[in-house]
Order: sequence, then C-alpha cells, then structure tokens
Amino acid sequence: MAFQRETTTMIGVWLVVLMVLSKGLSSTGVVPDNFTIPSFVNIGVLYSFNTSVGRMVKTAVQAAVDDVNSDPSILANTKLKASLQEDTKYRGFLSIAEALQLMATQTVAIIGPQTSTTAHVISHIANELQVPLLSFTATDPTLSSLQFPFFIRTAFSDIYEMTAIADFVNYFGWREVIAVYGDDDHGRNGIGALGDKLSERRCKISFKAPMTPEATREEITDVLVQAALEESRVVVLHTSTAWGPKVLSVAKSLGMMENGYVWITTTFLSTWLDIGSPLSSDATDDMQGVITLRMYIPDSERKRWFFSRWKNLTTGKTANGSQGLSTYGIFAYDTVYALAHALDAFFKQGNQITFSRDPKLSQLRGDNIHLDAVKIFNEGKLLHKYIYEVNMTGVSGLFKFTSDGDLVNPAYEIINVIGTGTRRVGYWSNYTGLSIVPPEALYSKPPNRSSASQKLLPVLWPGETTHKPRGWVFPNNGRMLKIGVPKRVSYREFVSQVQGTDMFKGFCIDVFLSAVNLLPYAVPYKFVSYGDGDSNPSNTELARLITAGVFDAAVGDITITTERTKMVDFTQPYIESGLVVVASVKKTDSNAWAFFMPFTPMMWTVTAVFFLLVGAVVWILEHRLNDDFRGPPKQQMVTILWFSFSTMFFAHRENTVSTLGRFVLLIWLFVVLIINSSYTASLTSILTVKQLSSPVKGIESLRSSKEPIGYLQGSFTRNYLIDEIGIDESRLVPLKTPEETAEALKKGPQKGGVAAYVDERAYIELFLSSRCDYSIVGQEFTRNGWGFAFPRDSPLAVDLSTAILELAENGDLQRIHDKWLLSSACLSQGAKLEVDRLNLRSFWGLYLVCGLACVLALLIYCIQTMRQYSKHRPEELESSGHGSGSSCLRTFLTFIDEKEEIVKSRSKRKKMEGIS
Repeated sequence: MAFQRETTTMIGVWLVVLMVLSKGLSSTGVVPDNFTIPSFVNIGVLYSFNTSVGRMVKTAVQAAVDDVNSDPSILANTKLKASLQEDTKYRGFLSIAEALQLMATQTVAIIGPQTSTTAHVISHIANELQVPLLSFTATDPTLSSLQFPFFIRTAFSDIYEMTAIADFVNYFGWREVIAVYGDDDHGRNGIGALGDKLSERRCKISFKAPMTPEATREEITDVLVQAALEESRVVVLHTSTAWGPKVLSVAKSLGMMENGYVWITTTFLSTWLDIGSPLSSDATDDMQGVITLRMYIPDSERKRWFFSRWKNLTTGKTANGSQGLSTYGIFAYDTVYALAHALDAFFKQGNQITFSRDPKLSQLRGDNIHLDAVKIFNEGKLLHKYIYEVNMTGVSGLFKFTSDGDLVNPAYEIINVIGTGTRRVGYWSNYTGLSIVPPEALYSKPPNRSSASQKLLPVLWPGETTHKPRGWVFPNNGRMLKIGVPKRVSYREFVSQVQGTDMFKGFCIDVFLSAVNLLPYAVPYKFVSYGDGDSNPSNTELARLITAGVFDAAVGDITITTERTKMVDFTQPYIESGLVVVASVKKTDSNAWAFFMPFTPMMWTVTAVFFLLVGAVVWILEHRLNDDFRGPPKQQMVTILWFSFSTMFFAHRENTVSTLGRFVLLIWLFVVLIINSSYTASLTSILTVKQLSSPVKGIESLRSSKEPIGYLQGSFTRNYLIDEIGIDESRLVPLKTPEETAEALKKGPQKGGVAAYVDERAYIELFLSSRCDYSIVGQEFTRNGWGFAFPRDSPLAVDLSTAILELAENGDLQRIHDKWLLSSACLSQGAKLEVDRLNLRSFWGLYLVCGLACVLALLIYCIQTMRQYSKHRPEELESSGHGSGSSCLRTFLTFIDEKEEIVKSRSKRKKMEGIS
C-alpha cells in the first residue's frame, strides 16, 4: 500500500510538471564550460506571503539578502538574487506548481516551503533535480528520514518539541492526554512522535481528535465535544497559526477552559502571540492559563541588535505601528546567512554552478511540452554537503548541524499565557530536560536528567488557579466502572456476596468503600461477581480480564505478585500477607530431666571440656607460685576439678596470684556469666510456657521431604511453590475450605491427608483462630500485600493509594480490620512452637576468645619458664652430674614442679657461695 501511494504521488508530481511546461516555460540552456564565479546566484523563496508568518518571513529574508550583499566578507564578488514565489496552495498538492516555476530559473536552493505537507511533495522533485530545500517551518519529524536527502531543516524538529511536552506531562504526574491536531502530515506525524515519547515515560494518548486543516467552527465543536466526554483533562493542541486560535475560542465557549483542564499547545500559539504582539484582552481572553512552547534563542548582543532593527524594518507596515517578530523570523534570517556561507565555501573551493538535462525526462519529450526547461543542478549534492558543514554564530545563536542533520542544542521556552501577555515558567533542553535557568548555563555542566533536577516555576492554570489540576475526571457519558469481585467459597470474612443480591460485603469491600469516600470526586461503579461459587476463582485470571477490557478494576483479596503487576497497576497495599506454613502440633510437657533441655548435647560437651581446660590452665599458671595449687598429686587433681566447676557458681575458694592466671580467670568468668544467664532464661521458658512440637520445621523441611502439601485452591501459592521453591507438582493438594484443610492436616500424609498447609498469613490467622491443634511453623517466606487492581497507568489507582494511606494514618484501616478479622485466636493463649535449644553456634565466639586467652597465657608462661630454666640450668646439671637425656627431662620436670621462690633462693645462695 505504501508503494502504491508513493507511485501515485510521483505520477501526480510529473503530471503537474507537464501541465506547467505545456504553458510555455522556456529553456534556459546549459552553462558554458568557461563559466567562472557568477555575479549573482538565484535562490528561491517559496512561502504563502499573504499569511502573518509569510509576511514576517518575507521581511526577514529580504533583510538577510540585503545584509549578505552588503557584507564584503561573504560572497565578495557574487550577489544573492532572491526570487519570491507565492505559495497560494500551501495546504494542498497543487502547491508544487509554484515550486516548479522556481526550479525552472536555475535556482540553486529554495527556502521553504511553509508547511510540512508541501515539503513532503516538493521533496520528491528536489531529490530528482538535486536542489536543496531549506525550511524552518516544516518541522514534521519524518522529513528527516533518508527518503528526503535534499530537505534541510534549519530550525528544531518537532521530535524535540514533543519530547518537551512529554517531559512536562510527566513532571506533573499526569498519565493520559488528549491530542487535538490537524489531520495532515504535520499533525499526524507530530502526534505520532508525541505518543512515542509519552510511552517512554509510561504515559499515553488516551484519545485522538483529528480535524481537517480547514475545519469550520461547527466541525471543531463536534470534535471537542467528543474530547470533553473522555476522562483525561490534559489536552495537547498541535496545529497551525491559521486555525489554532479558533480551536481555543471554541473550547472557551464549551467550558473547556475552566478549572480542572490543562491545555498545552505547540509553537503555533507562541508564534501567533509574538507576531500579533501587543495583543488586546479580547484576543487573549480565550487562552488564559494555556501552556505553549517557543523555540529558545539565547540572549545575545546580536539578538538585541536584530530586534532593534526589526522595529525599523516593520514600522508603519501594520496598524499597530510595527510587525511582531517570532522565532521563525529569526531562523529565516539565519537560514539565508547559512546558505550564503555554504555558497561562499562552495566557490572558494573552485566549484561552478552548472545544470544539465534529466535523461529520464528526455524520453517523455512531446511536440508541445518543453521538458528541457527542467534541469538537474549538477553540483546540488556538493552544495548540500557545504550547507551541513556550516558553523556560524547567527541571531539564533550557534548555527551548526549534528551528524543526524538537526541543529545543535535544541531548546524551548515554556510559556504561560496570563492576561494580555505571557510569563516564562521554565526551559526545556535536550541536554538536561526541564529547568528554570537558561540552557546555555547548563551546557558546561554534566547532563543531569534526574527527577530532582527537573524544575519549573508555578503555573497559572485555566480557571485562574495555581493548584495543579488532577488531569482527569470520570467521563460524563453515563458509563459506570465494572469492578470484578472474586466470588469466594472460603474465608468469606474478606469478601462475599450477600445472598440473593448483587451486593458484597467483607473486609476488602469496606476498605474500598472507605477509600472511595475519601476521594474528592464521585466514582460511579458497580460490583460484578467473578467465579462460579463452587470453587475459589483465580485472581491472576481476574487481572488478565482487566487488560482484556472485561472489567475496569478488581476489588478483593488480590495478592500483588510479579506476574500480576505485569498486567495491571495495583494500589498501595492495604494489608500485608506473606506465605507461611501450617502443620499439626502436639503439646510437650516438662519432665524430670527438663533441666538438660536448654543446651544441645554438643553445647553440654564443649562447656564441660572448657571447664576442665580452664581449670588445668589456671593450675599450670599458679602451681609454681600459689600454695593453694600445690600438694600431693591426688590432692592436685581434686583441686583442678573443684576449681573448674566451682567457677560455674563463682564459689571457688582458691586465690589466683599470677597475672596470667588472673587474666585467664577474668575472661572465663565472663563466659560463665553469659552461659548462666542464657541457661536460666531458656530453662524458665521451658518450664513456664506450654510447648508445641511438630515434625515440620518450615518451608525448607518441606522442600527436602516427599510428603504431600496442601494449598488454597485458586491461589497463586501453587505456582509459587512449583516455580520458586522447586516442589514437585504431584505433591501439591488443592483445598477449598478451612474445613477441608483442617481435615487433611488431621489425617496426615499416612492416611491420605497432607503433612502441612501453605497459605497467606491473612487467611491463616482466621484459620488458627479456632483451631488450636495447628500452628505456624518456621518463618514467613514471602513479603506480599493485597491491593486493588486497575488498568495500567490508571489515575484512579494513584488517588486510591493516597486514600488508603490516609485510612492507615487516621486509624480507620485498623478499625475495619478489627471489625472483620479480630478474634480470640488460639495463639493468644500463650501456646508456641518448641523453643529452639541453645546450641554451640550462639556461643562459639565466647569460647574462641576464651581458648585464645588460654593459649596466649600458656605461651607466655612457657617462655618465662624456659628463660628461668636456662638461667638456672648449669647449677642443676652440675649437681646431677650431666646425666643422659632422660635425666635432663627429669631435671626439667623437677624444676617446673618446684616452687619458684625456692628455685630463686637456691640460685641466689649458690651464687653467694661462688663469690666467697
């Protein structure tokens, strides 16, 4: 289809060519080979000069041509000759006739056309004849495609303008907009770009309202009435200066400029305001509070000079005394200068301007058709290259093209229409997004597109309010929200249908009604049951039906899961409910040996070993110094045992006199203190609190076993256990009601029941409220919550989330919970699962420190003892007659067994004898 349209377009183009040439266009011949730098160069200007924009462009182009011709630094020996061609059909296909008249006069480039629609058509001819088209008003993004290589945009593309609008919408948190636009190339492609940019920010165009470019007031009214019936109140208007103000006037008469609406227009409105400035109050009364964009031109001395000169150029040409100047006029002036710079570089490289016949047209020659009037610009590609290489500073600032063919540093001013004038509320640049400082002040800094850096000044919205509009309302077309409610067969305290009616009740319903009552607007809705009433319906399927349009929302015990969030948006969770394991439990009473229960066998063993170890270490450290640790071997063994275990009660009678002994004992007493405290606390709990025990310890023990597991039929629990926990599907048993669950747990896996039941905590709390033979085992192993489901990007989900938070803050959410779910649960009687016994893992750090202290003390003691032995060794060996190795060992053992005081005394005495 696209190929057929393209073919039809080309046929139409050449038909017009033949029509024009058949009326007598004459050939201009071929440039001779000895041609040098010409004295003048023909450039064409194709605009509708009977429009306000066309009149401004004409003045700006003529001023630029005069300035170039009088500037000796540019095209010193060549003058620009501008041929102004009126585009009388600037909205239609036949406007190419005027373009052909320019191309038949050896025109090297054409400035124009005015509209994107005309540019699409003429670009085909420009491609064939290789004549560059330079336009600053044809801003359709698709004109930048590879299909139109000779189209050169000398202003900012609409792709940047639509990005700025999308950032503006996202900044205020709106998610849907209505697009009102002209149904032509410019309007459709611009709105298409807007839709793409909004979707990148999780926003969308909820309603498109196209109009014919020549729409009457009645046609505009019909379209806006349809838009007013939509939910969104954010309207983006993308059209031309010719009928854009008329749309705003009709919107004013329909009451669409009142409080609650947001109107965002593209650059057509700022252009209309700038050209018509100063405006009367009657002219701006229809657009109060409207937001519009204006292409940003940095302030500079050259810009101020041009504005001053513009007043002189246009004084007396309008009823107001001077013609207004918009950014299009500035870009028109810079476009002429850019073309002049490109031609200057073209000639300085020794290039000439030549034309030749198109061999394709020569085959269509007829007797009365002068096809030789249409020539190919031989150096068109070369001039095209020089245009893109232009790097100058114009009135608009830095005039330079990127590798994509767009001007550098695209930026816009965000304008708020107030009174008879405008107020700038911020800027947008492709570099850093929204800001309240000029973009050129940010180019020297690293780009920052974070949400915190996006800033705008306060806006005066339609209805003369500074309060940010909500951006949407329920449509006034009689449609009510169809809210799906799961028809449960179990745990009806959460949600259930009133017998014989279409009404629902329960905890979830009361939360929803209370939240809706807090909204500042009415919400028309009706509950629709979902499910057959024989089994619990799948909430995942209910969420999918929202995406399919069967339901507008869903209210009930709907868990927020990853799978469901990919389909719908949820409100803030109004109750937390993770998965837990329930199993049968039995009571365990205390017995005569309960005092052994606080510690595990390993803990008892390690503790006993350390008691003996510390006793032995202290004995070693104190034996040579302390009389309490001396005596016969049998007595010393008793001393070690007594000292070791008496430290448990801090009742040891022996004093420690060595520094190392006191160091070890201090650390050991601290360890004993911690062990005693922990033992006492655990034993107290065991003897005073009723204990429950279960063979199932939690989800990990279930995973490693092969026994069947129950789950609530219709719940997401089944998929979670299979996909996330890795439990085989054959082990899972669906259970519909609490009664079925209790019966299955009572039977157990040996009698056809289940070993455990996995469900959400909210359900389990109700289940256990009257069933004391079961209990939660292990820890909660997911962190889920329940929320109300809405279509993606639904603004109602955001407002209800705020209302739920308010319910939580004022206590109403807790009161609703107590009304439906508070009961005398068995767990409140003090029953609990068997207390975990204290094991070595909880104390290994203490034992490690104590062990290191013992090793360190023994090491220091050994070093000290060896030094003493080496010092007294000669005397000892002399007295023993230098015996063998065994005698040396006996001597050493005898040495360490002696009291240190005796050894030192004997050594001193022998030393005195030696001196005497």
